[in-house]
Amino acid sequence: MSVIKVEKLSEDRKNEMNIPNRPENTSEWSVWECEPSEFDWHYDSKEIAYLYEGKVIVKTSEGDVEIQAGDLVVFPEGLSCRWKVIEKLRKVYKFE
Repeated sequence: MSVIKVEKLSEDRKNEMNIPNRPENTSEWSVWECEPSEFDWHYDSKEIAYLYEGKVIVKTSEGDVEIQAGDLVVFPEGLSCRWKVIEKLRKVYKFE
């Protein structure tokens, strides 16, 4: 299984990926929000997400990954993890 990939995007790259300027549902992206909490999660499919606000630590068997506003994240198919949402999270996401 591959690891979680996190990167900062330029405005040009965000436009190329059709990431909305604010968290809104589009034909390609869906919105998800979460208050501070902690829970287990499993990815049945590869997920790509862009965070508009918030901070989360995703705990995996390979270590902890901190994700925050402005990050593009790729969660691999088959990943089991524990989410610790530290600050209210608002993101758009899609499955591939």
